[in-house]
Amino acid sequence: MKDAEHLLRIAVVFVMGLLVFFGVRAFFVPRSFGEYGHYRGDAIAEAAALPIAYAGHQTCEECHSEVLEVKRKGTHAGVACEACHGPQAKHTEDPVALLPRLPDSAVLCPVCHEASSAKPKSFPQVDTKEHSGGLTCNSCHKPHDPSL
Repeated sequence: MKDAEHLLRIAVVFVMGLLVFFGVRAFFVPRSFGEYGHYRGDAIAEAAALPIAYAGHQTCEECHSEVLEVKRKGTHAGVACEACHGPQAKHTEDPVALLPRLPDSAVLCPVCHEASSAKPKSFPQVDTKEHSGGLTCNSCHKPHDPSL
């Protein structure tokens, strides 16, 4: 039993480590964590309190039906307006004063269309440095109907 002192020391260090761990965890982990699975329950109320930034493509389509008709025939038919134009809830509140920004196609288009071996071969991809010769994408292509 002469080794019992060593085992006791290890047990005390282990228990102290557990107490420190749970003490630190209680300090840093919010009380509502785990309320809904591994989520923080208060996050739902916090997210609901945020101002609405996106209007949704249905709202855009109500006023911009001419763009919708062109877009429905093109390859971007499934891309929401706000994916390129950014959040537009404020535009819907005051359409004349708050116009949607026109995206810089030289920056925006390569986000999806820059050549990458990770994308399906059927997805339209280009090497923008070689493809455009320095021109912006919308110099030749129409974003609402990219087939043009």
